[in-house]
Amino acid sequence: MRIKKESPYKQVLEPTNNQKVPVIFHISDDLMPDNATIDQLACVASAPHIFHHVSALTDVHQKPGRRNPSGSVVATEKFILPQLVDSAPNCGMRMIKTPFDQESITSNQIDKLFRELVKVIPTKTYWGTYLDHKTTVELSLKGSQAILEKFDRDLTQLKYTFMKGNAFSGNIPSEKDLFAALPKLFFRIAQFRSGILGMAGNHFLDLMKVTDVINKEKAEKMGIKKNQYMFLLHTGSGLFGQYSSYFYMPKVKEHASQKIVLKIGQSLYSNRHQAWFKQLKKDLVRYKTAKDFFTIDEDSELGRNFLIANQAAANHGYANRALLQINLEKAIEKVWGKKIQLPLIYDMTHVSIQKEAHFGKDVWVHRSNVSRAFGPSKMEKDSPYKEMGEPVFVPSSMSTPAYLGTATDNNQETFYSAAHGTGKSKYKTSKAPADKKELFEKMKDRGVKLYNAASANIIDQDSAHYKNVEMAIEGMKANGIIDPIVKMMPVAVLMA
Repeated sequence: MRIKKESPYKQVLEPTNNQKVPVIFHISDDLMPDNATIDQLACVASAPHIFHHVSALTDVHQKPGRRNPSGSVVATEKFILPQLVDSAPNCGMRMIKTPFDQESITSNQIDKLFRELVKVIPTKTYWGTYLDHKTTVELSLKGSQAILEKFDRDLTQLKYTFMKGNAFSGNIPSEKDLFAALPKLFFRIAQFRSGILGMAGNHFLDLMKVTDVINKEKAEKMGIKKNQYMFLLHTGSGLFGQYSSYFYMPKVKEHASQKIVLKIGQSLYSNRHQAWFKQLKKDLVRYKTAKDFFTIDEDSELGRNFLIANQAAANHGYANRALLQINLEKAIEKVWGKKIQLPLIYDMTHVSIQKEAHFGKDVWVHRSNVSRAFGPSKMEKDSPYKEMGEPVFVPSSMSTPAYLGTATDNNQETFYSAAHGTGKSKYKTSKAPADKKELFEKMKDRGVKLYNAASANIIDQDSAHYKNVEMAIEGMKANGIIDPIVKMMPVAVLMA
C-alpha cells in the first residue's frame, strides 16, 4: 500500500490516480486495519466533495453493508453523503456516576440489581416503555427534554448532554415539517420502541469500578474517586432511527421486516407524489449497487427533509438513553428501597452529521462510530466542560479495561474526533469462546458477571475480537486526541 509513516502513531495514504485527498490513520502499526478496510477508505477519499482529508481512528474497521468503515471521519462542503455514516443516527454512550464504592455495595446487591435490570432494560423484545403519540412527537422535536419533562425529572442533566440533548439545537421545526420529512407510520411504531437497549448484541449497560486515577485534578472536578462505581450505557435511536435512515439512505436491508416497513412507509408518505421524492425512490435503488456515493445538496428540498429526519432520529437516541437512565434509577430504588441520585457525567453521540468549522471552512462532518472530541477552546461557552474539554469514553470489550478522558486542543487532523472504542482486530487478541457457555466461563474467570446476553451474536463481542485497549489509549494520548483521567474495570455487564 502507498502508506507513509509520519510517526509511531500516524500514517498517511497519499492521493494518487483517482484518490483526491489523503487518508490519515491515527494508528500504530500493530492496530492498523486490514487491506479491505484501507481500500474502502481510499474509495471514500476518491469521491467528489470530500474536503481536505479522510481521518481513520484507532477503532477503524469494516461493517457489513456499509460503504464507509466504522471509526472514520469525513468532511464535505455543501453536500451530504448519507452512506458515509452508519445507519443508526445517534448511537451513543452515556456515563453515569453512582455514590457506591467497593466498601458500600456487595456482590450480592450488584447481582440483585442486575437481575432487576434485565427486566426493566430489555433487549430482544418488541415492546419497550410505551409512550403516547404526543410524547413521541415531542421527543422527536425536543430530544431528552421531552422525556425528562414527561417523567418529572431534573432538567439540569441537559447541560451534561451533547447539544443539550436536542439535535435541532435552536432551530426546531414545526410538526408539519416533521411529518413532511417522515411517514407518520414511523412515529406510531416508535411509541412502542422506547426504553429498549437493543437487539444486535453490541449494546450494553456496564457497571465499572474506577481502578486507577490518572489525572487527579480533573477526576476531582468530575467528582470521581478511586474504587467508585460508574455505569456506562451504549445504545441508540432504535427502529425509528433505522427507518429514518433507510428512508433516505441507499443500503441493502439487513432484515425483511425493515424492507416491509419501508415499503409501507413510502406508500403512505404524505409527500409521495412530489418530484423530489419520486427521484429519491429511484436513486435509492440505483445507488445500492453504484460505485459512486449518493449525494444530497444541503440547499435542496431533499436536503432540508433529510436533515429534519436525521435530527429527529438523533433526538430519539438522546431520549432513549435518558429513559433508560430513568428505568435504571427505578430499579435501584426498588432494590435499595430508596431514591438514589445518579449524576450524569456526559451523554455523547458517535454516529452524527454535524455542520462545523474546520480548516477555515464550514463543512459537514460525517462521524461514523466516532465521537466528537472538542478541546477547551472549541467547547460551547456554557458547557460544564469548557475548561477541561469534551469527555471521551473508551469502553470495555466486555471484560477488558475502559477509560474516561477529555479531549484536547491538539487534535485538528481528526476534525476534533475520538475513537468510540478499540475496534475489531485483524487478529484474535485472546482465545475466542466457541459458544455462550465458554463466553460466560471466560467472563467469570476475569471477575465479570454477564447478564442477559440473549443475542445470537453475543460471542462476537468477546474481547478476543477487539484491539488492545492499552495500545489504543497510548496512541490516542500520543496523538493529542485525549487526556486520560481514570481507568475502570467492568464488574457486571448487561448485554443485548
